[in-house]
Amino acid sequence: MSVRKRLAFILGPITALALSTPGVAADAAPPASAAAPGAPAAASSPKPAILQALAREGVTGLQPFDTGTRDLSGFAGLAGQQPVAVYVLPDGNGIVGTRIGADGKPLDVERVTHLIEKPLGDAIWSKLSASTWVLDGKQDAPRIVYTFSDPNCPYCNRFWESARPWVDAGKVQLRHVLVGVIKADSVTKAAAILGASNPSAALLQNEQKFKQGGIKPARSVTKAIAQKLQTNQMLMAELGFRGTPGIIYRNDKGIVERANGMPPPDALTTILGAR
Repeated sequence: MSVRKRLAFILGPITALALSTPGVAADAAPPASAAAPGAPAAASSPKPAILQALAREGVTGLQPFDTGTRDLSGFAGLAGQQPVAVYVLPDGNGIVGTRIGADGKPLDVERVTHLIEKPLGDAIWSKLSASTWVLDGKQDAPRIVYTFSDPNCPYCNRFWESARPWVDAGKVQLRHVLVGVIKADSVTKAAAILGASNPSAALLQNEQKFKQGGIKPARSVTKAIAQKLQTNQMLMAELGFRGTPGIIYRNDKGIVERANGMPPPDALTTILGAR
């Protein structure tokens, strides 16, 4: 079984997976004398072979952290969107999982989270930026908020309406990543918006006339638009959203966060910023 497949089993807080790289010598890991006990390997030290093997299997963003334990090097990385901790032993082998302390509680969770939340967020933001979305607001609005939206979703319409003070003031631009998942004509309505000469105006029409049925569905859906909608739906699922709206934003520290469904009133300033 490949490392990638074995990583798929890292689901619980007490899961641990021993890994080894055939032919790796015992001194493949940084020697204990190269750094203080528990300290991460120096930047100039060669990367342990086990980390190179994991990187080839798709584990990204591997960064060292201090385990506080002699002869045990710790690295935080990402397997897809799953944060993983990798521990490299003096013999060059590795363990992927979560250490458990004598009190039965997981160790290193905060360290791993701190190290991976920015690269994970940046990767999510990059995927959203490259997706097919419809601008709602001014292009130079300083705050960007992505939302997975279905043209027939009443909660998406409520979020659109609630965001008007921020959008109309030029403080926020909403980027609607359209999907068609709620009703039979969701796809054709989304296609009508994406296929319009001015998608932003078409989106506005749908939201303003939502209670009257919204935009008129497209008569047909081109192959190109169907592919875009399918890709958007796959991205929505990949990011963990099962329904709409699925909202992604950067908090005041620049960390990417997500909100499922229509946010309560007191959460709007967290997502959209100060009014």
